Amino acid sequence: MTSLPINHPLLHISRRIADGLFSPLGGLAAVALGIFLFSSAYTVDQTEQVIITQFGRPVGGPINTSNARSEAGLHFKLPLIQQANRFERRILEWDGSPSEMTTRDKLYVVVDTFARWRIADPLKYFQSLRDERSALSRLDDIIGSETRNVIARHDLIEVVRSDKARKPEQDTTLAEAAATAGVLPPIQFGRKELEREILQAASPKVHIWGIELLDVRVKRLNYKSGVIEKIYDRMTSERMQIAERFRSEGAGEAAKIAGRKEKDLQRIESDAYRKLEEIKGVADAKASEIYAAAYTASPKAADFYRFVKTLETYKATLGRDTTLILTTDSDLFRLLKSIDAPTP
Repeated sequence: MTSLPINHPLLHISRRIADGLFSPLGGLAAVALGIFLFSSAYTVDQTEQVIITQFGRPVGGPINTSNARSEAGLHFKLPLIQQANRFERRILEWDGSPSEMTTRDKLYVVVDTFARWRIADPLKYFQSLRDERSALSRLDDIIGSETRNVIARHDLIEVVRSDKARKPEQDTTLAEAAATAGVLPPIQFGRKELEREILQAASPKVHIWGIELLDVRVKRLNYKSGVIEKIYDRMTSERMQIAERFRSEGAGEAAKIAGRKEKDLQRIESDAYRKLEEIKGVADAKASEIYAAAYTASPKAADFYRFVKTLETYKATLGRDTTLILTTDSDLFRLLKSIDAPTP
């Protein structure tokens, strides 16, 4: 490789360029060029979409809005007079504050909702709202209003229940005690259908701002104090019905047991009385048989029996203050008149 002569024109040009760059004026020019290049270049992230504005007005179309083709990377704009406005491409969240509402059956509840949304048209979004703060404020108004309207058109049970086919666990004892205990009342729609109604009503209203509302859900549902008292009263009433059912069943069983006891007692007494009468009858018959055998053993035995029975009669009928009027031919007076001498 041959070197250039010292007076070669290319060497003269390179020396002039080097002198200009290292001179104060050249340094200022280099800095100005760097600022120009820096202010005209910008990068677009995959999670962003960009609107270029010139003196505050949009210029050209949105950048990196298409899902089919990514425009993320390095881009250029006019320095100083154009500005890159960045917006999120990802799904954003809206979390509303709890609001007091009334249901169709005139019960007050506090409903806390949340939603998911995204910027579908960044140009409309920029022209109408400019930033996310304004968008959240508008969503507060629209979603809150539609939630209040939907809740007001339905009963409390429709807001509380989420599934029409849900069957709760039921205690077998309570199921036998009361048919209504642990049984959920029927519903027509349920919370999921109400959330779809809110979404369908709010979506067209936020679409004019370039916002796509993806989903609306009820995060929490609280009862007011008056509603809680009514629910507790209803629960107490149900439990009182169950307790009354148990009491009535217990009273019925007690009556059955008492009836069986009385029946068994009467049967035992009847059997005992029958056996007693049978024993007495057998004893009387035996005694009569003995008496008859004794009386017929001899004439003296018969006379002695009559004598003894007469004395027993005297003892039973005659007392210290007894007045007795008898005829002279009465058998009772016979022993009082005289006693015949015994026959030898």
